[in-house]
Amino acid sequence: MAKYLFQASYTAEGAKGLLKEGGSARKAAVEELVAGLGGSVECVYFAFGGDDVYVIAECPDHESAAAASMTVAASGAVSARTIVLLTPEQIDAASRKSVRYAAPGHSKQ
Repeated sequence: MAKYLFQASYTAEGAKGLLKEGGSARKAAVEELVAGLGGSVECVYFAFGGDDVYVIAECPDHESAAAASMTVAASGAVSARTIVLLTPEQIDAASRKSVRYAAPGHSKQ
C-alpha cells in the first residue's frame, strides 16, 4: 500500500468543532475515513504553527487518498495537502531508472 502524509489546517469552524469534540474524537473520525477506503492510519499528531494536524496513513491507491482529501476539503472545516511518501527502497529503484531530460535553456546532446 502507498503511504501518505496529510497536512491539515482548521478553518475557524473546524477549530470550534475540535474544541467541542476533542482530539481523540477527531483521530477516530480520521481512522474511520481511511479504514472505509481500505487503508489504515499509522499516526495522528496535532500541532501549532502553519498546520494543525499531521496524519500518516496507508491507502490502497492514489485514488483512495484523493477521495479522502477531497472529502475532507469539501467539509469546509479543513484545508489539506496530501503528500505521497516514498521508502528508501523506492527511491533506490527510482534512481536506477534511465531518464532523458534537458534543463530549461539547455539543449539535449
